[in-house]
Parts: sequence; C-alpha cells; structure tokens
Amino acid sequence: MSYVNLLGKRIKEVRKSKGLTQDVLSEKIGIDSKHLSRIECGKNRPSIELLYKISAVLNIEPYLIFQNKHLQEKDELIKEITCALSDSPEEKVRLFYKILFDILA
Repeated sequence: MSYVNLLGKRIKEVRKSKGLTQDVLSEKIGIDSKHLSRIECGKNRPSIELLYKISAVLNIEPYLIFQNKHLQEKDELIKEITCALSDSPEEKVRLFYKILFDILA
C-alpha cells in the first residue's frame, strides 16, 4: 500500500473517531468534499498547508496524521511483526505472546 493511501486512511480514521462527516470536515478546511474523498482514498495528495488545516480541525498534532503504519495491509503487518520478533530477545517474545493471547482470549 502506498504512503498516500496510508495517509488518506489515517485522515479518515481520525475524522471518524472525532464524529465528523466528510462534508463537515471539508467545509471546515475549505475544500470540496469530493477532494477530501479523493485524499482519503489515496487518489489525491494533500499539501502541507492542507494537512495543517486538517490537523487543526481534528484537534490533533500534525505528526499524528503520519502515524499510520497500523493501517497497512494484513500481510505487511505480519511481515513487520515477524521481523521485529525475530530480532528481539526471548523474554520480549514471550511477553509479546502473553499480551497477544490475552487480547485474543
């Protein structure tokens, strides 16, 4: 998944968590709702200025929009988890196992 797609998915995730529709957010940041839709779908890349407006309206720090790796495809997430675990000491792997299966229980 491209970085632009992840960025759009993150904007959508935060927007929804704040209870805003695309229409409301687009009106508050001064763009057409179709443009916002294309950003959220990863078809358009927002400017830095627009990202600042979006973060201000969503009441989050701008850097939080870029925390989007958790939105990658499942296979990519599994690959990253596997890589991180293979490089970790045994005690951390065991702790991860306990946490994971406590969550899944």
